[in-house]
Amino acid sequence: MSSYQTDSRNQFASIRERHEQWERDHLSPLAVFSSKTKGRKLEEPTDDLRTEFQRDRDRVIHTNAFRRLKHKTQVFVAPIGDHFVTRLTHTLEVSQIARTISRALRLNEDLVEAAALGHDVGHTPFGHIGEQVLDSLMPEGFRHNEQSLRTIDVLEKDGEGLNLTKETRDAILFHSKPRGDFTNSRELDKLTLEAQIVRFSDAIAYLAHDIGDAIRARVLREEDLPTDAREVLGTRHSQRVDSMVRDVIFSSWDCAGYEQTDASIRLRMSPQVSAVVNDLREFMFDNVYMPEGHGPEGKQARKIVEFLYGNFLNNPDEIPEKYWACGDSVERVAADYIAGMTDQFALLTAEGLRPGITSDVFKGRI
Repeated sequence: MSSYQTDSRNQFASIRERHEQWERDHLSPLAVFSSKTKGRKLEEPTDDLRTEFQRDRDRVIHTNAFRRLKHKTQVFVAPIGDHFVTRLTHTLEVSQIARTISRALRLNEDLVEAAALGHDVGHTPFGHIGEQVLDSLMPEGFRHNEQSLRTIDVLEKDGEGLNLTKETRDAILFHSKPRGDFTNSRELDKLTLEAQIVRFSDAIAYLAHDIGDAIRARVLREEDLPTDAREVLGTRHSQRVDSMVRDVIFSSWDCAGYEQTDASIRLRMSPQVSAVVNDLREFMFDNVYMPEGHGPEGKQARKIVEFLYGNFLNNPDEIPEKYWACGDSVERVAADYIAGMTDQFALLTAEGLRPGITSDVFKGRI
């Protein structure tokens, strides 16, 4: 190796080291520092230019699973229109919101971005409808957050996985929230502040844009929303996002570590906004999420996922060979294959196996 190459490599190494030093000098004492990561399942040499969490982010972005999100449902199945949110645009909005909160609170923005971009890579076609069907059919159940981690750990790179850091993997795994008050869940206590940010940002993003999509689809009108939500959060998409983001930042200011460094500190909303957000979330479940799953498109999407799963159990040779290297049962392999499908690919595959199954509901959409 020439002296030039040696000097150049040493200079590049200092870029990562300088960034790690910047984190120690400027981030909150409560942040996760790149240089203090708990590491990867398989040890790797450090990168010349990037911190560990920057490497995680880049690995997620360059996956097939991430690319497929652009053709996966957020809420409305195969909508006709250019402006409906997809699983990819949702992911990008989560990342933007999470980075804003993280930067304001002096937490690790690179870790937050990596987890936000990867949190939904295991989502099924047809949104939560596909998830619910697989959960009802698989012996061990199916949850999209666990599938996201499985995609990251096992399925990508032809079975090698991405070998992400423990911090990014945990933030992906624990982003999901059941119905109820997610802002005061005990589960938050075991998460890094960066993982908590991803969890909150996911809810902020989908509440705001799902309202817009519901109005666009003429399922809701602005005046149908709870009065408290309109008064406290605003009546436009930008107002709702801004209100929730600002409230999280100001209510969680001690996370920035300017005065306190108590490790028990966690992310939160103010009591007023927390109550309004949780009520709005219940309203959306009752008036948008559940009804959409039982409308014409939702019912047909359920039928298609059920058919695909049953077909692959009875005809396992139709599942691509690469999936068999990653699963130990036909049920697991079938679920992996279906979960990785886009809406379009699921419709085309089902129609090819059973002509007419997509019916008039999806006519002109495949």
